Amino acid sequence: MPLYEHVLLARQDVTSQQVETMIDTYKGVIEQNGGRLEKIEMWGVKSLAYRIKKNRKAHFALLNIDAPPAAIAEMERQMQISEDILRFMTIRVEELEQEPSAMMQKRDRDDRRDRERGRRRDDEGFGGGFGGDRGDRGDRPERGERPERNFGGEN
Repeated sequence: MPLYEHVLLARQDVTSQQVETMIDTYKGVIEQNGGRLEKIEMWGVKSLAYRIKKNRKAHFALLNIDAPPAAIAEMERQMQISEDILRFMTIRVEELEQEPSAMMQKRDRDDRRDRERGRRRDDEGFGGGFGGDRGDRGDRPERGERPERNFGGEN
């Protein structure tokens, strides 16, 4: 059977559970027509490059599908009817990737970087407040000790 990668964008005001329910519905359509879903990745809510049907954000999901073309056509027909699906795209591929997609790898890298920054910040003694600790300004003079400046050109 042909292999497909399918990305769908759902409205931002539906919950993650509702998106999972929609995906389960489409999974049932694929299975009824003789196919199967190999992998499902929920990418979460992301900002859109431009507004789509008055939405600035959307839930993104990736589906790896092994199914006949008729199953894909039926799934896409039902997605066109749904008001909760903003956009979708199905691409036929030669083989399905088993490892996490680039979006999931990026999320892992970002999470790891944030954890490292948080740990480093705590280790260096920066406080949790805005701007850090003001007592560590080094050899900067106090306001009263600053030299006078002559801006008028007079000496």
